Amino acid sequence: MRSVLGPFTLALTLCSGTLAQSAVSPAPQTAAQQSTTDTPSGNQPIRDYIRAAWDTLSRSQTECKSVRDPKVTTAPILYLPAGFDTPPAIQKLHTDCGVEIEHLPHPIAHLGDLHPDELKRPGLLYLPNPYVVPGGRFNEMYGWDSFFIVLGLLSNNRIDQAHGMAENFFFEINNYGAVLNANRTYYLTRSQPPLLAEMIREIHKYDKRESAKPGCREQTAGTMLCAQRVSPLAWLATAYTTAQKDYALWTSPVHQAGATGLSRYFDVGEGPVLEMADDSTYYPDAIKYLIAHPSEAQDYLVPASAGDAASCDQKLTHVCVTAEVNGMRLSRDFYKGDRADRESGYDTTFRFGAFSGSTHHIAPVCLNSLLYRYELDMAGFAKELGKPADVKLWNSRAAARKAAMQKYLWSDQQGAYVDYDFQKARQTDYTYATAFFPLWAGIATPAQARQIAAILPKLEHEHGLAMSTRNSGQQWDLPFGWAPNQWFAVLGLRRYGFVAESDRLAQKFRADVETNYMREGNIREKYDVDTGLTTTRVLFGYKANGIGFGWTNGVYLRLQPDALAALPSGTGTK
Repeated sequence: MRSVLGPFTLALTLCSGTLAQSAVSPAPQTAAQQSTTDTPSGNQPIRDYIRAAWDTLSRSQTECKSVRDPKVTTAPILYLPAGFDTPPAIQKLHTDCGVEIEHLPHPIAHLGDLHPDELKRPGLLYLPNPYVVPGGRFNEMYGWDSFFIVLGLLSNNRIDQAHGMAENFFFEINNYGAVLNANRTYYLTRSQPPLLAEMIREIHKYDKRESAKPGCREQTAGTMLCAQRVSPLAWLATAYTTAQKDYALWTSPVHQAGATGLSRYFDVGEGPVLEMADDSTYYPDAIKYLIAHPSEAQDYLVPASAGDAASCDQKLTHVCVTAEVNGMRLSRDFYKGDRADRESGYDTTFRFGAFSGSTHHIAPVCLNSLLYRYELDMAGFAKELGKPADVKLWNSRAAARKAAMQKYLWSDQQGAYVDYDFQKARQTDYTYATAFFPLWAGIATPAQARQIAAILPKLEHEHGLAMSTRNSGQQWDLPFGWAPNQWFAVLGLRRYGFVAESDRLAQKFRADVETNYMREGNIREKYDVDTGLTTTRVLFGYKANGIGFGWTNGVYLRLQPDALAALPSGTGTK
């Protein structure tokens, strides 16, 4: 059986640098925002709710509830990696819960090495450590959700669980080929936005701080005599090696955005996604919309008479069978875009075409900003590990990506970094909240930062930052605001000296969470930034507004006034 490192710790810091400032006209505060409990301790009832929610949302694969999947109707099954020894606790899961235990048929080195169709039915993929799920219909460990969940866990001093989740990602990379969208077999074809290096960086900073405390010393080579189980440097060396494999996924041929030198989102699977089986109207609704709006249909529709080769294989999934309306089906290329959109985490939006059917043809601002920070993080790790050649390599990769982003993604006309359609060789004009990612990553020049900050009024509403300026009926567009993008925008604006704007967005987000908590007694996955409510109807796709909710909890804790005050501001590109 392959060994896994024990749990560790994590804390949030923001990288530093120089810069600038300008002002964006402040929006007036609502009564709800003015009544927000802006104290160092925050709103205590909500903090208590979040502390309890970590337990409610925690899953261990020794518990029956962990294997349940509300998105499919088949009997539960747990898959272990090929050749992996079955832990006694997992065998007990079979005995106590009636859960079937299987091994994957062969090893996986890269996404696509094992296609979900090779398995007799979908199931949960084994992970060695307990983890926190987002909530709602999402009963597994998700890729980018987990980064924000970990930030919250650490705010509540749940150090072991936070570290265990990071090490679950290491296990996924080594056994399933990537940090997966989530640990279900139908996610074996895609990843999610790459935040692993950020997680490693924050864990390592915390570890170093803890190891410097009195009474904590290295007992033997690589082990510590204190709460930590290995030395910070020893853990970093393991993490660095694993992260290199994760990074390689995003620069592999299938993730390259043509000849731009940038990366794209891409799912190596085909046809409709299986997890939409519990939302059986999504694909038919998309067809109906595209028939009614031919100017947006592009090449997304094909006649049913064209057969499975032009669309999807009806023998593989009932979801494909039902995706036909008035003699029209969705094209094979649309399904590739739909799958790639789900790797982006923004499922779904009209940002990458109607229903994001062209996602795989786009070099997106968000992904390349994340990878730029990934490259800088890795350069920092290499420097600390005494690898000067690696430092030079990672810095050169970051410089090349930054140059490509300036060439293809920066728009003087729009005053922002925008997505680039490398198939059509043109920039898109869809105003989206990911415009603030380059500020968070430190890519923008001072002049560019002022232009980006100037578009804030287009996206800022009474109750926070909207995802876009278009109400498409999908959850990742107007009028919805989501915790991750509030976080990137707040930190990005603050980094370039726009502190008032940063504080205002953070306060609006806290007010949404607090006001709805007082009304409903829970925390949701998203909020309507026009009304501040959680009941706004989603017309297409996931229609529920999940309760829990992992990343909202984490971002709420991290955007408290005392936490923000501890962050540097005006540091810009350094």
